[in-house]
Amino acid sequence: MMLRGARRLALSSRAFSTDVVVIGSGPGGYVAAIKAAQLGLKTVCVEKDPTLGGTCLNVGCIPSKSLLNNSHYYHMAHSGDLTNRGLDMDGVKLNLPRMMEAKSTAVKQLTSGIAHLFKQNSVTRVNGHGTITGPNEVTVNLSDGSGQQRIDTKNILIATGSEVTPFPGIEIDEKTVVSSTGALSLTEVPKRMIVIGAGVIGLELGSVWQRLGTEVTAVEFLGHVGGQGIDMDVSKNFQRILKKQGVKFNMGTKVTGATKTASGIAVDIETVKGGKASTLECDVLLVSVGRRPFTDNLGLENVGVSLDERGRIPTNERFQTSCESVYAIGDVIAGPMLAHKAEDEGIICMEGLTGGKPHIDYNCVPSVIYTHPEVAWVGKTEEMLKEEGTPYNVGKFPFSANSRARANADIDGFVKVLGHKETDRLLGVHIVGGAAGEMINEAALAMEYGASCEDIARVCHAHPTVSEAFREANLSAFFGKAINM
Repeated sequence: MMLRGARRLALSSRAFSTDVVVIGSGPGGYVAAIKAAQLGLKTVCVEKDPTLGGTCLNVGCIPSKSLLNNSHYYHMAHSGDLTNRGLDMDGVKLNLPRMMEAKSTAVKQLTSGIAHLFKQNSVTRVNGHGTITGPNEVTVNLSDGSGQQRIDTKNILIATGSEVTPFPGIEIDEKTVVSSTGALSLTEVPKRMIVIGAGVIGLELGSVWQRLGTEVTAVEFLGHVGGQGIDMDVSKNFQRILKKQGVKFNMGTKVTGATKTASGIAVDIETVKGGKASTLECDVLLVSVGRRPFTDNLGLENVGVSLDERGRIPTNERFQTSCESVYAIGDVIAGPMLAHKAEDEGIICMEGLTGGKPHIDYNCVPSVIYTHPEVAWVGKTEEMLKEEGTPYNVGKFPFSANSRARANADIDGFVKVLGHKETDRLLGVHIVGGAAGEMINEAALAMEYGASCEDIARVCHAHPTVSEAFREANLSAFFGKAINM
């Protein structure tokens, strides 16, 4: 303890050119850098790519949402949905280059917006690959090839995010065998696509191309869609809706190999139970089996920081690593790989550096799948509560009984809430519906403040809105019956 205290005293009396260096400018990194500067810290953000924003803004969340939104419009026009709404659309055709241009425009506007925010908040940007070369030093191999820049700093924040997890034996070329990055930039609509993995990313990107005319088949090792954390009731209903839309599924199935042929790609599959083997063919193979922390050439060994069994950086409640001047947030540490989770961690970490008390309730971090309908959830699933032995009530309300959803002719899905059987405290919310991603934030707010199902049911909700379905589900959970059902 004396040595530790002596070390802190030595550091506090030393003069540094910078208060904090943030390595990485994704959602966690850029938000942390801005917050640090707003709190009065002299801040530098190191980014290896030519544009700010990391995976999320450049080749992840933002471009995928642009394609999801615009492909949905095309599907409404092409499928006859708009005709049923009284809008006759003759000769509808896809202009894929224009759709990709709209995606690129959104990305450019948002990434340049971060650069503006950096200037506005006096965050210094350094372009290059940052490596930690000491407890209080980051060395940057500058992107322009001019050499290296050493930055003397009091604190270091690692926010380097994650990268696509490779699939053993399958080499990605981002043309016909693609990761999520390549799937966002295909130059033509493939006739057939196989998606390895029916998790969030696979289902979102598979939906984009299915709407544009591709025959999409998802191959999933698990017995359910939606990935980790999804409620099984929701997963089953979600899969049924996607099948109705035209997406095919091979569940409980693993991919054993893929070979390029004269006619496309032959994908070898095998059932998990029984080992029944078969071969599927496609024109584009999307590998979507998850992401892994990106820590390449970060220099962790130079400061004695080791990775856990899953390649993540262990931290304490202050996001501090085993080296007390080095912190880490986002996809490189434990927890769900979500942009908004990284943002919150970045803010809280910087507040902790300036004397605040870090606190985040990961049970109140929402998740969203941006298909149509969307899927969103926060808190506990029914399966979790059963495993814990927690007594609970279930309240459900279908959008088919909601007036706004009926008026919008968008009635797929439902709201499901889980309340404690004895205290009525809201424990979890799960939504399948056209606006689930927006609705879930009311649920997250309610859970943060410890609301009961009755509390929410007694809050006046505007009519007609789809949010009334959330109120009705809570009414069902605490009272046993909804009004409009």
